[in-house]
Amino acid sequence: MGWEVAEFVSSLTRASENTRAAYQRDLEGFAEWLEEQGITKPAEVDRRHVRKYIAHLTQLKRTRTTIARKLASLRRYYLWRERTRRKGSNPTVGIQITGAATRLPEVLKPNELDALLQSDDESKDPKWKQVRDTAMFELLYGSGLRVSEVCGLNLADIEMKAQALVVWGKGNKQRRVPMSDPAVAVLKMWLKLRPELLESGASEDAVFLNTKGARIGVRDVRRRMDIRLAGAGQSRSHPHALRHTFATHLLDGGADLRVVQELLGHTDVSTTQRYTHVSKERLKQVYSKAHPRA
Repeated sequence: MGWEVAEFVSSLTRASENTRAAYQRDLEGFAEWLEEQGITKPAEVDRRHVRKYIAHLTQLKRTRTTIARKLASLRRYYLWRERTRRKGSNPTVGIQITGAATRLPEVLKPNELDALLQSDDESKDPKWKQVRDTAMFELLYGSGLRVSEVCGLNLADIEMKAQALVVWGKGNKQRRVPMSDPAVAVLKMWLKLRPELLESGASEDAVFLNTKGARIGVRDVRRRMDIRLAGAGQSRSHPHALRHTFATHLLDGGADLRVVQELLGHTDVSTTQRYTHVSKERLKQVYSKAHPRA
């Protein structure tokens, strides 16, 4: 009904596929709600409608973070309409979501890291699966990769002699990251076992394979992480927590914020700065526990 969602989404050339999908869902949800109010064209929307939509989301008990993200999607959409000289004004101007809770990134505890990075002698999994999982977790933690980046790795991306990886991140941006010594060691072990999963004549370029010999998926990695944590009596987590832990441990060790930004592949340093808040919070906790006058 005139929203031109496909054109808007296709204009987001620097955004990842997941980000573009989120923008599309947010915009379509807003358009559907407006249609119930009798509004069918984006040029008919004013700030009153946006405020009512925010109130509607609040009544549905959406979190402030979710509402702020949806507003950001609408703001991006109407800025695109302005830039492409489409009819109507920008109804998101001057509208803010105040008091949005900022959730600090999750940092894994030492025992949780041990459960993920050490093979379990009592595990019923075949050796190749144990080695593959450890290699994936070593790269998530040792190199700070996103889980999608680990799944997307190809054999040609490995520079074993230089102990480095070529990674394709969000927005199809390329960066080169170092590998830790433990990651290199277990990755070499995995590459020796990897051919066991390939059927004769197969030509899969992916570094990490599933049981069918195809590229492993993000859900598979998360499931393997939950299995390993559960086997060690630890609570469930998410692969991204390893990336959070990587960044936090670097800053705890005195690494420069800009270096951490480059390693993580963040476009904006403000995204990296949230890890400094984690480090400060950890310092407070240590002080409170250790100092007699805390």
